[in-house]
Amino acid sequence: MSERREHGMKVRREVLGDAHVDRAEAARTAFDAPFQALITEGAWGTVWAGDGISRRERSMLTIALLAAGGHWDELAMHIRATARTGASPEDVREALMHVAIYAGVPAANHALAVARETYQDMGVDMGVEP
Repeated sequence: MSERREHGMKVRREVLGDAHVDRAEAARTAFDAPFQALITEGAWGTVWAGDGISRRERSMLTIALLAAGGHWDELAMHIRATARTGASPEDVREALMHVAIYAGVPAANHALAVARETYQDMGVDMGVEP
């Protein structure tokens, strides 16, 4: 295993959690192994491993970009990862407010619904508006 892949795996586990990474690794096939290597080395071993911004900030950026692109499953995965990146529900809400203005209200509206459902599944109290 290359040093970048090894470091990428470490960062991936720190951000997404062992259970998620173990499931992904168990499901890896010869067909998708090159893709898994690409994301482990590129996304996790390079981008997420960088020290230019915090993991909290990377988390917020990733959530906004996934929401803007309509990548709902990945969005939910990265919202779950906020438990390890330090991005709060308020941070996520603010990122999604930017999505509404810069990428469209329908994307942000759906992303907020995904966030609410994901936080509920995580047992995070979202509060009740008075």
